[in-house]
Amino acid sequence: MGCFPCFDSSDGGVLDTGDGRDDKREEQPMVPPRVDRVSWVADSLRSKNNSESERETQNRKDGSDVTIEAQTFTFRELAAATENFRPECLIGEGGFGRVYKGYIESIGKVVAVKQLDKNGLQGNREFLVEVLMLSLLHHPNLVNLIGYCADGDQRLLVYEFMPLGSLEDHLFDLPPDKEPLDWNTRMRIATGAAKGLEYLHDKANPPVIYRDFKSSNILLDEGFHPKLSDFGLAKLGPVGDKSHVSTRVMGTYGYCAPEYAMTGQLTVKSDVYSFGVVLLELITGRRAIDSTRPHGEQNLVSWARLMFNDRRKLPKLADPKLQGRYPMRGIYQALAVASMCIQEQAASRPLIADVVTALSYLASQAYDPNALHVSNNRSGREHHERSHQGGCGKVLAKNEEGGGSGQKFVEEREDAPRVVVGTLNKDFDRERAVAEAKLWGENWREKIRTNGNQQGASNAN
Repeated sequence: MGCFPCFDSSDGGVLDTGDGRDDKREEQPMVPPRVDRVSWVADSLRSKNNSESERETQNRKDGSDVTIEAQTFTFRELAAATENFRPECLIGEGGFGRVYKGYIESIGKVVAVKQLDKNGLQGNREFLVEVLMLSLLHHPNLVNLIGYCADGDQRLLVYEFMPLGSLEDHLFDLPPDKEPLDWNTRMRIATGAAKGLEYLHDKANPPVIYRDFKSSNILLDEGFHPKLSDFGLAKLGPVGDKSHVSTRVMGTYGYCAPEYAMTGQLTVKSDVYSFGVVLLELITGRRAIDSTRPHGEQNLVSWARLMFNDRRKLPKLADPKLQGRYPMRGIYQALAVASMCIQEQAASRPLIADVVTALSYLASQAYDPNALHVSNNRSGREHHERSHQGGCGKVLAKNEEGGGSGQKFVEEREDAPRVVVGTLNKDFDRERAVAEAKLWGENWREKIRTNGNQQGASNAN
């Protein structure tokens, strides 16, 4: 591990623990530890034993008067919190171990306790990395680490409890009584997850490469506020004149960038590729890898790329569970973002900051299917009248902005975005230019109106 110098962020502050979401949340500046911090935490973890009965807070300071705090718990405390790890308390399971819901009386909090599998994928090193990363990194879109346990050979992590589970729980294999995510919520989740990655890539110095970005690692707080979790595979990015870091290939099949899977060369663009896969999952409602589907559709990226070649097939990429309740223009633009993120060549992928800008715009365009239904009825009557009057116009067969599988243009809209690399930036530049032109025109008309009123008043005098 290397050093983490201070974050260069003007947004530093205390994490809002209230009910506010999104814009009301602020980042905390990251503490700048030295390399000797790693050895200290490692020694601390090794020194724990089963006879320890009291929780303690490790508090060390260096010459720059900075602090790293990692609250520790005994195994007995966490066993009591989870009712001795009862199966009824189990809320998740993965390659690293099992996650239980619990309540720690001493701190009065409901928590999520991850008990690492002794024979699992996450060893002492990955455990140490996760403790360090989540102790140093603080952002509204990163999960909070409350503490850890290292009694003997037991390794447990204690997180804030995320009541809505993971994104995976809300996208795939939904029971009949579970409401699927609507379009607006999907775009908000995508935007929040991208902001979490942006914090790791752009605010940390050196950057942190997440390396395991996938839907099961995006946890959801109240209001479907997304937070990235599981930092055991996180890696410090390249510094100086280095273009990449070389490491053994880790991660999840279907989400790994091709250049990383083939060469072990890791960059922040590897995370961007993984983000593109998750964005496709949000749009399509399909898993990155699904062996239950027909042969040509088992790999989501390969299947989507074939669909990108024919714009008439793009509506078929929309999740059927949306039932056509999405803006056609919005889904074109979201697919454009995903298309650029999953480019084969890492250099062709956008920076995550650009992805955040694009998705923030999409998330701000709230889609109201009820209001659209009224508009559809009105536009349908207008189309009927124009057809009887011999008029012509650019209208949709079913609706103007709303989408839906199989809907077609009566006459193709000239401003429909095309899913090709580079289109997104031009499309957003055009949107911005149009908005600025409208604002300028309104201001100019107001100025003329004001001047006219003043001139009229002076003539009257």
